[in-house]
Amino acid sequence: MGAIIDGKAIAKGIKEGIKRDVESFKKERGVPPKLSVILVGENAASLSYVRGKEKACAEAQIDSETLRFPANIEEKRIIEEIKKLNENKSVHGILVQLPLPESVNQNNVLEAISIYKDVDGLHPYNMGKLFKNESPLFVPCTPQGIIELILSTGAEIKGKKATVIGRSNLVGKPTSILLLYRHATVTICHTRTEDLAAEARAADILVAAAGRPKTVTKDMVKPGAIVIDVGISRTEKGLIGDVDFEGAREIASHITPVPGGVGPMTVAMLLKNTLKAAQMTME
Repeated sequence: MGAIIDGKAIAKGIKEGIKRDVESFKKERGVPPKLSVILVGENAASLSYVRGKEKACAEAQIDSETLRFPANIEEKRIIEEIKKLNENKSVHGILVQLPLPESVNQNNVLEAISIYKDVDGLHPYNMGKLFKNESPLFVPCTPQGIIELILSTGAEIKGKKATVIGRSNLVGKPTSILLLYRHATVTICHTRTEDLAAEARAADILVAAAGRPKTVTKDMVKPGAIVIDVGISRTEKGLIGDVDFEGAREIASHITPVPGGVGPMTVAMLLKNTLKAAQMTME
């Protein structure tokens, strides 16, 4: 039976360290780090995520504000608000909660964020630096958290075969790159992958970020593999992931639960990036 990777407990330890560093920053600067979140529309999942981020910021003594806009807002208005935040010296980090309405060009919005306040790490500058292995200012939060969860097991990434199911810019691609830089042999799978089960079974490290409930079943897990479940879907029975947790746990050496796995780590990495953005203003 595989050990559960307790993302909630790991994130708690990280957040306690961030809180101490925030206190030091406040003593030096007289003001706390500040995160501004832009929320467009009333997407239920987005509302829940933003509330979680607000709570985490408060616990770490990071100031936060959420700028809320209706779903029918024009793209140029969002960009105007971002430019104001870019110029506001009291704001250290800017996060646009995704997804945005279909009427809004997500790329244009993300490119409007200052690279020095891009705490989600999604600006083309930071993404480009990541893909070139040239020290981006910020690494996307979920991929950062995934690597921390894998390392928490004590396993070595170097030389292992890692399979990432999902090729999104938010999770799949950057996670693959971070694993590659740690010398894993990486396979990226997606909706057009032939024999997904075989690709998954070959993995020492399996990251499921497909966005479809129970994509990974027990028979797709290599004995002793580390399984990281990024997916989260709301069902009548509650929140479930991309992995059949109970079945996969019988085969894996370590596995993350849903909820309580990747989610808390994503938030912890956001706080880490926000503190870093604030500290950069002191350099």
